[in-house]
Amino acid sequence: MNYKQTVNWLYEQLPFYQREGVTSYKKDIKNVQKFFNTHGKDYLSFKSIHVAGTNGKGSVSNMLSSIFQESGYKVGLFTSPHIIDFRERIKINRKKIAKDFIVEFVKYYRNSFQDFNMSFFEMNVALAFRYFSYSKIDLAIVEVGLGGRLDATNIIEPELSIITNVSLDHINILGSDIKSIAKEKAGIIKPNTPIVIGEKKKYTKIFDKIAFDLCAPIFYTQQYHYDSDLKGCYQKNNINTVVEAIKIMQEKGYKITNEHIMSGFKNTCVNTGFFGRWQILKTNPKVICDIAHNQDALRLVFEQLKTIKLKKHVIMGFSKDKNLDSILPFLPKDISYYLCSSSNSRIMCEYELESLFKTYDLSCQSFSNSYEAYQFLLKKMGKNDIILITGSTFIVSDMLKYLDKV
Repeated sequence: MNYKQTVNWLYEQLPFYQREGVTSYKKDIKNVQKFFNTHGKDYLSFKSIHVAGTNGKGSVSNMLSSIFQESGYKVGLFTSPHIIDFRERIKINRKKIAKDFIVEFVKYYRNSFQDFNMSFFEMNVALAFRYFSYSKIDLAIVEVGLGGRLDATNIIEPELSIITNVSLDHINILGSDIKSIAKEKAGIIKPNTPIVIGEKKKYTKIFDKIAFDLCAPIFYTQQYHYDSDLKGCYQKNNINTVVEAIKIMQEKGYKITNEHIMSGFKNTCVNTGFFGRWQILKTNPKVICDIAHNQDALRLVFEQLKTIKLKKHVIMGFSKDKNLDSILPFLPKDISYYLCSSSNSRIMCEYELESLFKTYDLSCQSFSNSYEAYQFLLKKMGKNDIILITGSTFIVSDMLKYLDKV
């Protein structure tokens, strides 16, 4: 198989959370453990930082990678989901994993994947860790896929663990209340391994107790003053979390100066190829996209949008598993919403979404996909208008793929 055939096989043959949702979620990490016990524990050959959290873990992971890169380290970065290209998930110093490596890896281990009944994400983890081991990296920044305790990445023995925050998301998998979700995130806390907590809330007492029981030093973020090329007021907490983590890594002997930190923050997008977070796609008219897709993330995005004194148009779509009764009540009523579906089967039908929006007296129109809504808006946009595309990774992905072609 060539590269395209290999990636298509991965999507078609194995459970894929991005396409199938909860039905593909594995409730333990035995499969990936069996794989590494059989084929070698690659994840023990490199040092790592493990990053969990409901929101912000992608931004934190990319900013950390950028700072270590500025400091001269060879850094592996494992994140999910991808927005356009599968290879976005696995990078070393911005460079995406080689296509040939993916093809050869899948060809060699294909039978094992099937024998161990490995999911799409479990196989991603195996691929990433083998690539990092083969490439002899200095450090890997590993983002949790979903939850923490039962996530396939939780086999690593990191130098440092991070939990950015906890809010209600994936409640059909992680639990219906904040405490239950916090316990799942806390599953990445390891014995005698420092843990950084991005926000101090009532639920963080759970982290305090688990960290105490495991003799894991626990750190809460302080206020720091750095600027990042990742825009959006919500990045402030992520920046504070990253600086707290860097301080701990400095104490462990990593040579990172304040100049490295500043340049790392200011060059995150350049150093890692990160996108999709308050990303400016066009300036005239102004078009922005953000993959915010749950209650807390969307609340922050709309707070940011509120600061812009332009007429606002929002293109939105949501996955079917989202609790929209927790999202729609806080959406501003003075904004026009353009609701869309996607070719991805997990996205809610635009007409069903339109019915829900009207229940909350939100002004809306429906379209089959995000770029049709965008084409419609361009015909009526003026210099005093702004478009925001948000609500789902898939909606943003459709839009970016369309813009890449025009």
